[in-house]
This record gives sequence, structure tokens and C-alpha cells, in this order.
Amino acid sequence: MADSSRDALRRCQSGLWGLINNAGVTGVLAPTDWLTVEDYREPIEVNLFGLINVTLHMLPLVKKAQGRIVNVSSIGGRLAFSGGGYSPSKYAVEGFNDSLRRDMRAFGVHVACIEPGLFRTGLSDPMKANEKKCTIWNHLSPDIKQQYGEGYIEKSLEKLKRSASFVNLDLSLVVECMDHALTSLFPKTRYTPGKDAQTFWIPLSHMPAVLQDFLLLRQKVQLANPKMV
Repeated sequence: MADSSRDALRRCQSGLWGLINNAGVTGVLAPTDWLTVEDYREPIEVNLFGLINVTLHMLPLVKKAQGRIVNVSSIGGRLAFSGGGYSPSKYAVEGFNDSLRRDMRAFGVHVACIEPGLFRTGLSDPMKANEKKCTIWNHLSPDIKQQYGEGYIEKSLEKLKRSASFVNLDLSLVVECMDHALTSLFPKTRYTPGKDAQTFWIPLSHMPAVLQDFLLLRQKVQLANPKMV
């Protein structure tokens, strides 16, 4: 047996110290009444079932090493800021993470959750999000188009561009949380990298729904004819 094969076998026998579940897609971010159930499938399949599938396959090795599992959720798992499958998938990740953490405590496995704010990545590109919206808009019924108004997508894009100043640029903040969760003597249960997460999203998630709705609805475009139903 080659040395590299022996090393790999030896590592498997001693277990797996760390697992980070970081895969994620946004899917379509659009008003709920624009969508079909198919629009929800991709983010839920990747963000939730993909994460669960990897975790269940690796769990015996992590238990053997009394290691650590780090699940990357999102502030979208605390507050739903848009329609679509992204937030439902992240809310579900939070629930899976909590049950896993409690189930694994007796085995000496520490489970942490990272809830990043808005970071500038390919997932947060407003132009890509707008392209997906436009594709769906072109297939909407005339009634829904009248309700939202012909300029709705353009106004939404302007809102997104104006909020770009709140997007975090330093991705190392997330990496540092991963490193701490895997290597620290006293890892945290939750991490919230990003100034927007720490100063706005997470505090807002603990506030009354009426205040959440008031602040988040201010970021939405006013509909042209919402009573034309």
C-alpha cells in the first residue's frame, strides 16, 4: 500500500475533526406571487438537503474524533428579506443546526452556526438577481404585471444599488469565524460576521414583528395597483 493510502486510512480510523457546510445558492429572489413551487426547489435542495446529506454521511467520523461541525446559515435564516426559497432554506438550516447541536452534545461533538450578513460575492450580485427577476416577469400574467407596474423591476434594482454601501467587502471575517469554530478551545454556538448582521439584522430579529415589517417594507418598491385583484 502506498504511503499516501496508508495516511488516508489512518486519518479515517481516527475520525474527522472538522466539517464545514458552506455550499449555498440564492435561487430566485422575487415576490411570492410571481413564483411556482419549482422556483423554491433549487435553494432548498442545495442549502438544506445538500447540507443534511453531507452531515449525515460524515457524522460517524466526526463522532469518532469528537470533532466539530460548522453550518453556514445566513441573516436570511433570521429574517426573510425577500420572497423565494433562500430564506425558507436558511430558516430550516437553523432548525437542523439546533437539533443537531443538542443531539451531538453527549458525543462531545460541538456544532456551530455562522450567520453572515450581506457580503459582496457572486450570490449578492444585484445584476444577476435582476436578470432572474426579468425572466420571471416576462412570463407573468397581465393582471400581476398591472398590480406591480411596468417600472417595478427597474425601481427594485435602484433600491438594491442604493443599499450596496451596506454590503461587507472583507470575506476574511467569515473565514475567521470558521477558523475559530474549528480550532478555538472555547468555540461559540453562533457567529455573526459583518457589521450589518451585528448592528441591524440580528438585533432586528429579536424585535416585535410590527417593527420588523415597518423597517423591511420601507426597502420595497411601492406597487402601482395592489387593489386590482
